[in-house]
Amino acid sequence: MASIENTPSARIAALAAAQKSYFRQGATLPEAFRRTMLRRLDQALVQWERRLCDALWEDLHKSPEEAILTELSIVRSEVRNHLRHLRKWMRPERRPTPLKLWPSRSRILAEPLGQALIVAPWNYPVQLLLNPLVGAISAGCTAVLKPSPYTPAVARTLEAMIGEIFDQEYVAVVQGNREVNRQLFDLRWDVIFFTGSPDLGRTVMEAAARHLTPVVLELGGKSPCIVDRGADLTVAARRIAWGKTLNAGQTCIAPDYLLLHRSLREPFREAFARALRELHGADARQSPFYVRIVNQKAFERVAGYLTEGRITVGGRTDAAERYIEPTLLEEVDPSAAVLREEIFGPVLPEVLFDETREAIEFVTSREKPLALYYFGPEAAGRDVLLHTSSGGACLNDTIMHIANEEIPFGGVGNSGMGRYHGRESFEAFSHRRAVLCAPARFDLPFRYPPYKGFRWVKKIL
Repeated sequence: MASIENTPSARIAALAAAQKSYFRQGATLPEAFRRTMLRRLDQALVQWERRLCDALWEDLHKSPEEAILTELSIVRSEVRNHLRHLRKWMRPERRPTPLKLWPSRSRILAEPLGQALIVAPWNYPVQLLLNPLVGAISAGCTAVLKPSPYTPAVARTLEAMIGEIFDQEYVAVVQGNREVNRQLFDLRWDVIFFTGSPDLGRTVMEAAARHLTPVVLELGGKSPCIVDRGADLTVAARRIAWGKTLNAGQTCIAPDYLLLHRSLREPFREAFARALRELHGADARQSPFYVRIVNQKAFERVAGYLTEGRITVGGRTDAAERYIEPTLLEEVDPSAAVLREEIFGPVLPEVLFDETREAIEFVTSREKPLALYYFGPEAAGRDVLLHTSSGGACLNDTIMHIANEEIPFGGVGNSGMGRYHGRESFEAFSHRRAVLCAPARFDLPFRYPPYKGFRWVKKIL
């Protein structure tokens, strides 16, 4: 597989300058223009579906079904949502005006921030590049897109698709490694949207601070999955197994570790093994729906976690195929790397608890995660949510909150800042501008020196 070549520095600078000029001309501002561009993107996803699916198979061994379910359909749903609500979101929002400012009127205008830089990771290389782009388009911004070099077939396909449907002074793709990232972050943007690890997020934020550029950081972390007394173990095991093996665990909101009530240890293990067989057969390596680890370095890192506990389910690997079988680990030391580092693979370490408060304490003693999952009585789950913090959460499910474009997606603390999907995507690339409209024919004298009648005016201030 040929590696991606870095886009030359001169071209990056020229694209940034061209997009700045294009935005200043006001071409992106009309609603009709934004709608046309959103429809163009949606049509391209239909026309390029086969090529994008082929590229995802080449890079990640991702089946067409999973590619459509977790990548293309999510972007298309986002486009449809924006087309449905764009006029309402763009409309000036009335706000009350206090008596002291009568007869003025108050409004909030949503204006585009301007030039957007969108940097995406490799694990969902289509969705996580194009979903933010939907928000940039609907808000009226221009955008430079930077796909991951670790999925080169997808990166090239996306560059070809974007080049076919958009003029480069409006939306353009640049390619390359972290040196290209550094060059991009050295430039001044109006907003940076970055999806990746917390460590890289700190680098992005540090670079953005030099220009006081606002950032949206969609990061990761160790998302806990609590299985409590009262859980339906068949359902819990199936949904956890699905969430953990989706994209071979290379999902920022995958269940990263299992907090399991001690009384459920044996029945959950049996239910989990059974669920894996139902999803991927007796040998997941033969399943057409089981993704491979992205590269050899990642394979070696994830495979190394298998030595940090007792394997009770799975554990087989094949370095030549970058294959790691879905694995359940027991008897893991809380200080082990598999319980400290984001796994990003199909390994699920287990921690036992006797009381729900112990699980809560375990979660709150660590960095705030991007997602939290609870299986058990809903009332108990609501209490867990009350006493914990996470970017998003599911009660008696995993992953699926990301599929609802009507609710925001984003992190908190170490797992990120800012949010998107639906209206939040529009607002992520917009500035909410406060405007006071004062009529010229009324000019109340109380605000001007010598402040006549001030003792009466003071009563309404």
